[in-house]
Amino acid sequence: MHHMFLADVEAHKGDDNYTRAIDVMKRAGSEYPQILHMFSYKIHATVHLERFTQEILREPAPLSPGFRELIAAYTSHLNQCPF
Repeated sequence: MHHMFLADVEAHKGDDNYTRAIDVMKRAGSEYPQILHMFSYKIHATVHLERFTQEILREPAPLSPGFRELIAAYTSHLNQCPF
């Protein structure tokens, strides 16, 4: 896994679930979405993004939640980003 360009963000150790998830995945030798570093670094801003994501993926819409997740996973795959 390549290091981020934002060394202070990547080195940040918060007391939150994002930092704990990063630590678990690192210990397991797994690659992980590096946006988790930003989520931990700016935890107060993350709440809004979480709500937005849940609204887009889960609220009633013409496409089922499963199909929307499939689209997101495929888009992530095309961008070589773990979903």
